[in-house]
Amino acid sequence: MSYKRDHRSDHARTARHPSARVAVFVTLLMAIAAGPGSAAPASAGARADDHAAAHPSGNPWLHRRFLNMAHAGGENEAPADTLYAFKRAVALGADMVELDVESTADDRLVVIHNSSVDATTSGTGLVRDLTYRQVNALDAAYNFVPGRSAVPGLPPESYPLRGVRTHHRKPPRGYRASDFAIPSLRDVFRAFPHVPINMEIKGTSDTDVESFEHNARLLAGFLNRAGRTDVIVTSFNDAALATFHRLAPRIALAPGQNELSAYFFSGTRPIDGTKALQIPVRFNGIPVATPEFVARAHADGYAVHVWFSGTAPEDEAAYNTLIDACADGIMAAWPAVLERLLDERHIARPGTRGVDPCKS
Repeated sequence: MSYKRDHRSDHARTARHPSARVAVFVTLLMAIAAGPGSAAPASAGARADDHAAAHPSGNPWLHRRFLNMAHAGGENEAPADTLYAFKRAVALGADMVELDVESTADDRLVVIHNSSVDATTSGTGLVRDLTYRQVNALDAAYNFVPGRSAVPGLPPESYPLRGVRTHHRKPPRGYRASDFAIPSLRDVFRAFPHVPINMEIKGTSDTDVESFEHNARLLAGFLNRAGRTDVIVTSFNDAALATFHRLAPRIALAPGQNELSAYFFSGTRPIDGTKALQIPVRFNGIPVATPEFVARAHADGYAVHVWFSGTAPEDEAAYNTLIDACADGIMAAWPAVLERLLDERHIARPGTRGVDPCKS
């Protein structure tokens, strides 16, 4: 069976469009193509365990591997960024959930990728213009199509979970109608007190820096009150991350656009607090998540987590390649597929014994 996502509709791409991240890597790949002028990677013979040993206490995320990081809860298998998706992914064995954070008109942090509710739900409008009650009442499974994420405009029978949130259809066994809403971040933390969480600070538009910084301030306050440090915070917007780090310096970061580009260009260290580099497997056919890059990042003390978001085919072969490249985690749109593969290969996971393909 093929699990590739390269034939998704334009509507599906809109729901999780990686435009900001893609912009970063257009620049990055120009540097790669330049060859000698770009930062030199570590030798191909370097191994992940050697680099982790060089940093025995400085970065706990180097020792939390291998991670099945359910991307939006696994948006090809369940409605993105819903409690149903997160609960399902964790139940099948995911080690960490990845999610996106926006804020409502009444400054509640909610979990949704886009700045508007149009692509995935039964409603319309910007998240920041709606109250939490208005956002939470929407059907976040309204446009979900199995295997294709959110695809508006298809015949009604294409949407097997449409109406669960609004009590027009019974939820799957073991779940509730509220699991198909846009959740608050507090809801997610209450549901998963012991599951690590990777969260991306979003904004209303790429140019609206204040909206990113506003959400960064809200998130810093939330995490300081929560007292949890088993989280990683990222954003393509560097100003938002700088603001967040100033207010919540104990929380691990994955760098934003400029910081990540500088690291790729010249090896310049990212912002203080950086514990992970989160990158695509490749872009425009050019490999990015290579064994050489992973080794260089590990040598510098950073974990490496890899995302797809439509920039490359996502299937078992790609997962195997990344495992063998010594990546520390994959943000999987197919977490059940990745979980089965990890089990079949007996790959070591956090807190469990198993095979480490990168151990010499």
